[in-house]
Amino acid sequence: MRSSLKNKTTRTIALAVGLTTAGLATSAVSAELPSSMIWTAYGTTSSGYAQSVAISNMLKQEFGTSVRVLPGKNDISRMTPLKVGKADYCACGIASYFGQEGVMQFATADWGPQPLRVLLTAKGTFGLGLAVTADSGIKTVADIKGKRIAWVRGADGLNLGAEATIAFAGLTWDDVEKVEFPGFKDSIDGMINGQVDASFGSTVTPHYKRLAASPRGIHWPTLSADDTEGWKRLHEVAPYFSPLIATSGAEITKEKPWEGKGYPYPIMVTNADKSADEVYALTKAMIEKHDVYKNSAPGAAGWALESQKMEWILPYHEGTVKYFKEIGVWTDAAQAHNDGLIKRQDVLMKAYAAYKDTKPSDDEFRAGWTKARAEALVAAGLPIGVK
Repeated sequence: MRSSLKNKTTRTIALAVGLTTAGLATSAVSAELPSSMIWTAYGTTSSGYAQSVAISNMLKQEFGTSVRVLPGKNDISRMTPLKVGKADYCACGIASYFGQEGVMQFATADWGPQPLRVLLTAKGTFGLGLAVTADSGIKTVADIKGKRIAWVRGADGLNLGAEATIAFAGLTWDDVEKVEFPGFKDSIDGMINGQVDASFGSTVTPHYKRLAASPRGIHWPTLSADDTEGWKRLHEVAPYFSPLIATSGAEITKEKPWEGKGYPYPIMVTNADKSADEVYALTKAMIEKHDVYKNSAPGAAGWALESQKMEWILPYHEGTVKYFKEIGVWTDAAQAHNDGLIKRQDVLMKAYAAYKDTKPSDDEFRAGWTKARAEALVAAGLPIGVK
């Protein structure tokens, strides 16, 4: 009887200590999180917006922090509030990398390279690839030579994705027939109507399901992770892609996966000068309370700790690094990689400031900055990456 009572008492004390420790940890995070935050995200019908809302509901429920999520129609409208200090975080896409690099829509006198830092990224089950019509005769990426590929006006990310895909097989735009379209949906309509053979996009877009259901059908050429030379060529065009096995999309399932490429989405970023304590607390909350929101929105399961790629293309914020070190997942290699990315940002921002001091005209700005950027990176022994 005494032994049983003693064991029961020990268990009760252990449980009380555990609950107290958990309560203290939650209180500590609550103290470091602000009472309110503003985030930007993709439009209200996007998975990125839904995931942001799911996370914000968790923060309100668990820590009393209110989050206002501002939907943005395009990359500039999503990142401008962050740039000018009107938003704290952005659940962005790959444009966050373009922003760091000062390329594409950010190669302007108003933008240039941005001092961005990552908190966490979400890994999805979809991929990003060059879909081809099943009746085109294209089986491999190399077979795309001489075929018609969609070029979407004003869609730098899509066009660069297509260019990177054909680079996997050693091809360039000179090796294919470029067919211009005013929008992404139009490019899929062009495939269905027989105007073009291939277009780049997400495997889960509903438009590709329309193509799959049409008489032309759909096929996704494989990009084998074992083809090191192919991946080297691809990364020279677009270093942000990684090999993956997609299990969702048009004619893609767990039973019929696609070996291709992709990148995380959303990518939660903030500015380098954001409070390290706040970022630490937000990172900790998003990881340790993942079970609370992981099933609340499509793709939200992708924010798990095991999904994080700690040696990627954007540097992690020091607050996130502090948390990763605390739980023992941050390595010396990750630190060296992060330091290198911060050095890259420094090189880019100094080169941009020096170029602006030359007072280039609006007409010559983009071409001049592209040249100055490349020269600065080469001088620093760094790859040019996206041009």
